[in-house]
Amino acid sequence: MQLRDEIPDTFWSLFRSVNREIYIEALLCINEEYQYSNYFLTREVCIQALSDMNARKRFELKAEENETEYDMLETPSSRILGWLLRSGWLKRIEDYHTLVTNIVIPDYSAVFIDAFERLESDEMEETEIYIQNVYATLFLFRNDPRGNLGMLRTALVNTRRLNKALQDMLHNMDKFFARLLDQETYGELLKEHLDGYVEAVVRRKYHILKTSDNFYIYKMDIKKCLREMREDEDWIEGVRRSSRAIGDTSDDIHELLDLIERGFDDIEHRISNMDKEHTKYVRATVTRLNYLLSGQSDTKGLLVRLLNRLAAADDSEEMLAGIAEKMNLSHVEMLSEKPLYKRRKSRKDFTGQMAEDTETEDLKKEDVLKLNRIQVRYSKEQIEEFIEEHMQEEIMDASWIDIRDEEEFEKLILAYDYSTRRNSRYMILEEESEQIEKNGFRYPALRFVRRR
Repeated sequence: MQLRDEIPDTFWSLFRSVNREIYIEALLCINEEYQYSNYFLTREVCIQALSDMNARKRFELKAEENETEYDMLETPSSRILGWLLRSGWLKRIEDYHTLVTNIVIPDYSAVFIDAFERLESDEMEETEIYIQNVYATLFLFRNDPRGNLGMLRTALVNTRRLNKALQDMLHNMDKFFARLLDQETYGELLKEHLDGYVEAVVRRKYHILKTSDNFYIYKMDIKKCLREMREDEDWIEGVRRSSRAIGDTSDDIHELLDLIERGFDDIEHRISNMDKEHTKYVRATVTRLNYLLSGQSDTKGLLVRLLNRLAAADDSEEMLAGIAEKMNLSHVEMLSEKPLYKRRKSRKDFTGQMAEDTETEDLKKEDVLKLNRIQVRYSKEQIEEFIEEHMQEEIMDASWIDIRDEEEFEKLILAYDYSTRRNSRYMILEEESEQIEKNGFRYPALRFVRRR
């Protein structure tokens, strides 16, 4: 049965109560004492803990709708404890053997108390915890003979939680932009940026992702581990036999590995979006600081204020006529190559531009080779290694090579370019006119030999 079905109706009254903040503080206080007392608290211990809390913070407890006059005569600590028991946030268990009343926290209540703690805590960020958990779980699953699919599911859960944490960070960026526009002076804006954004985002969240590079420390090792597990068929079969032995056949190991790897691709995508949002915020902050620093007295600032006044005016035509009598709106400072509003082109112009068929000249052989060197940047050692791998009896014949991907095709082209140089260790024996077509690639039947 789900925990949601166990929650009593009175449980939700906490969020509507006038003493909501006090009850939440009381639950956190009892939960802290709860953990240090082997998860059994007597009623007297709860009353004492709440009394100490009230002495520190001096709460003003207001009357609840369902409280009687008799309840109002009790101490604040007793009233708080009694209300939490009646509403179902706490539960009373009678120990008739020792004649002691114990106070316990139900499972469903513990979930909400944990959420309250996370809203107030400054502990290690989830982005750091989850990436370490994924790293440790995958390597334990790979190397421990007792590993099972449950470990792989745990790694998948933590990957999804990390994605969720990053998504929350990304979606909460809008509140910083809103607070940025609320500041009216240079000092207030600078204080908001340093005490708000820098402390809350850069040092606590963005710093963990980029400056400390926690994600990038583990990323390559995790992807390498996933690749090794996927390619080791004997090991995969052993894991399947172990899972069948304990009756776990609900998931396939290949599917779980693919989901984890896809999750890491999503993480990189979200971090890239965080970079863009961070850059946008910094740019907006600098622009706003410059605007406030100028005292809104520069030409552009005054023009913006004027347009805002026109937009808010009831009779904008009359105001515009009055402005035209006093100001020259066609002044060179008002009209520039970068106007405030740029007229969009019509759909006809756009489609006509797309329909134009521009002819481009074919690249020469030297340009193609240069382009490949710039894009791929294979070293001389890698090209020599490629030639040596395909040599048979001191000859590498291109017709013997089975080119299957772009990487091998580019290496063949660069091998030809390298062999035409004077300082190359290889040379072209002869250039055949025969053309080879394999796997969608077309190239001449070149023969490479060592230069003597």
